[in-house]
Amino acid sequence: MRVLITGASGAAGSYMIDYLINHYEIEAEIFALSRSHSNTDKNLDGTREKVIFVNCDLTDMSSVTRALETSRPDIVFHFASHANVLLSFNNPLSVVQNNVTSTLNLLEALRLLGMKPKFIAASTSEVYGKVKESDLPLRETQLMHPMSPYAASKAFQDHIELVYFEAYGIPTIRTRMFTYIHPRRKDLFASSWARQIVEIERGRRVYLSHGNLESVRTLLDVRDAIHAYWLAALHCEPGEAYNIGGTESYKVGAVLEKLIGLSDFKINTFQDPSLMRPSDVTLQVPDCTKFQAATGWSPKYDINDSLEFLMSETRNLIP
Repeated sequence: MRVLITGASGAAGSYMIDYLINHYEIEAEIFALSRSHSNTDKNLDGTREKVIFVNCDLTDMSSVTRALETSRPDIVFHFASHANVLLSFNNPLSVVQNNVTSTLNLLEALRLLGMKPKFIAASTSEVYGKVKESDLPLRETQLMHPMSPYAASKAFQDHIELVYFEAYGIPTIRTRMFTYIHPRRKDLFASSWARQIVEIERGRRVYLSHGNLESVRTLLDVRDAIHAYWLAALHCEPGEAYNIGGTESYKVGAVLEKLIGLSDFKINTFQDPSLMRPSDVTLQVPDCTKFQAATGWSPKYDINDSLEFLMSETRNLIP
């Protein structure tokens, strides 16, 4: 089996590489797309000899075509994305152009080359955007109402992936992942707080800064999320969309309290206005029954497991 991973040095991509290498029942030739500077990323330490790196700029059609001709994948995990929601408000052109162009280049190159690998699209719950409490839990049929340039770019990806299935037969599977916790991505609320706590413990910071603490989220462990992506490739139906997320809902502020409780230090906090989004998504609670029925998946780790893993990994990552 030949597996191609975009965004290989990023959070989800690097964890997927770890997963494929460490699960003995999976025999896969792993191709990792990255720009040249990404090959030094610490997320990929210890895996280089087991991965075939392919230098590729996803915004360059010729580069994408060469990468696909080299890898000739059976499965594509498309993780590459500018995924910082707050940043997308400040630099919408860059975020939207990158996300739209990279996805369209991949799909169009597959079409022109006549390749039809399973295409696992990593979408996001952000595409649902503004919802009412009566809409919960969110199903895949929920109308999209994106609230940020990032979310709008992911909504486009979701729609164009369906078009390439319906029109050209490329077996796209759209996974709409809800909030998950992992230490390798610095800009998500829980990982940012974990890093700040470690910096306070080491005397490098005085206060922990945060944004909106009132949003309600379900939370999923990164290890459960990556396992879900793999099961999607094995069992989900092309042309379909699937919600993937945690089963328990928490206020974001409660997550911060739990993280602070995992430190022996006094953690002083303050709300930083620069971390408040111009428009925010405050309710994200999924109905995952469609995905569970297709795969038999369910989360193995609860929030306490996830936050302890987050803090442990963060302390190891920060020198």
